[in-house]
Amino acid sequence: MEGVMMKNKENYAVAVRKPNHEIEIMKDAYESLDSRYPVLGLPIIRGMVTLGESLYIGMKTLAFSSSFYEEEEQEPGRLEKALGRIFGDRLESVVMGVTMAFSVVMAVIIFMLLPFYLSHLLKGAITSYTVRTLIEGVFRVGIFLLYLWLISKMEDIRRVFMYHGAEHKTINCLEHGEDLTPENIRKYSRFHKRCGTSFMLIVMIVSILMFLFIRVDQVVLRMVLRVVLVPVIAGISYEFIRLAGKSQSKLVEILSKPGLSLQYLTTREPDDEMLEVAIASVESVFDWKEYVAAMRRGELED
Repeated sequence: MEGVMMKNKENYAVAVRKPNHEIEIMKDAYESLDSRYPVLGLPIIRGMVTLGESLYIGMKTLAFSSSFYEEEEQEPGRLEKALGRIFGDRLESVVMGVTMAFSVVMAVIIFMLLPFYLSHLLKGAITSYTVRTLIEGVFRVGIFLLYLWLISKMEDIRRVFMYHGAEHKTINCLEHGEDLTPENIRKYSRFHKRCGTSFMLIVMIVSILMFLFIRVDQVVLRMVLRVVLVPVIAGISYEFIRLAGKSQSKLVEILSKPGLSLQYLTTREPDDEMLEVAIASVESVFDWKEYVAAMRRGELED
């Protein structure tokens, strides 16, 4: 909320525009599991690990940003007091973990199981497994787009999407070797190929292709597969996003178009105050001035 998170290797920072218009910055470090266990850095597996770590860091930074906009504290209820006695100082971490787990479960139910259930209702009218699987994919993408459209109507989420645009524009400016000033950043696109929104759409497409080739007769087993294969689908999708961020090939550019188009929903043009927050976040984890200077000296390709 009212902020931007940037990550550079093991360091990350979130800059937040507080109600008094000052910028507050939280910096921290997170050592990825694949740095300790090399097997977790293998293709596909690293995507699963990255997704889990991104969820953890995202929840932590969200809690930090929202703390500045919480309503006036009320007297803790009985449940909150009881949990405080049980978990003590660890209560916040426990609540964050439960919230993250609940969010993942709901996402799987809404975006994986619900489309399967809706397509299964058509079994009597449509006997072809392939056609029903394609219809399931259409339902999945449709529910996802409807979800994004609905939340984009909320004032708070609309501002989140503006900050999302500020993040992309700032990174695009940096990757083009320009100084990070609001004037320079303003002219760049709010779309970026490595965006998490693109990742989510690729997950939908990969799931369609995977379930077309994985055929089982039992309905329950099909539902179970749609749950247990989510990490594998995420891992494959991560590899595509990783490739898209590096490749300049026409094929990859064409395949990236749907994800970029989706960012029309998940980003908005930011104002200059938002761009300043994004710059502050970058500066907390990355020496962009040295990077830009190196690009101008020809020491970096981009």
